[in-house]
Amino acid sequence: MEDSDLIHVPYTSQLFEEDEQIVAICPELDVSSFGDTTEEALAALQEAVTLFLEECQHMGTLEAVLEEAGYQRDPESPRRWVRREPIQTRQLEVALA
Repeated sequence: MEDSDLIHVPYTSQLFEEDEQIVAICPELDVSSFGDTTEEALAALQEAVTLFLEECQHMGTLEAVLEEAGYQRDPESPRRWVRREPIQTRQLEVALA
């Protein structure tokens, strides 16, 4: 299979340390995995995202899942998806009684 036949989906990874493990999260797709090192966690996340998207493709829901996650097809390359980019990111806080 040539690269031009593949569907390309970019994603973000966020890493956190929890209970002596590194947790890797893809917030766009709500997929996560973990490992003992950052490299292991990122490799496990890559595998988890790939399996998730392959299963969506197999079930015929890939386009709907990506659109619901905020992705759009690249107008110049229909097999490439682009994620929405925030115009601003802020860290906010809520105080509850």
